[in-house]
Amino acid sequence: MEKTNEQKALEIAQLMEDGKGQDVAVLDVSGLNSWTDYFVIVTITSSAHWQGLYRTVKEYIAENGLSIHQTSRKTPQGDDWNLIDLGPVVVHLMSADARNFYELEKLWHAGKKLR
Repeated sequence: MEKTNEQKALEIAQLMEDGKGQDVAVLDVSGLNSWTDYFVIVTITSSAHWQGLYRTVKEYIAENGLSIHQTSRKTPQGDDWNLIDLGPVVVHLMSADARNFYELEKLWHAGKKLR
């Protein structure tokens, strides 16, 4: 049976938590835009931590028939905010400073927080 996009987002969130990602949140933003359904937002502690979590996401997408639409770094150094676009799920790997500055949960407050 095919997994729903919500199940995929929640599974990725659990993997991020298992990988010691901090303050993992999942927002249902499907009714608020036309380009994705879920945000998985994770606080990372270092560049090495980002690399490990990114590798975990790549393993998950390979096992579940997904693909990366785009990966981008939102800051020049690339360590503060890394975005992994899987289509229906967008994973935000953010430093604590970037997460506090951008406040995605507040910006997308109309979305339903699933975790």
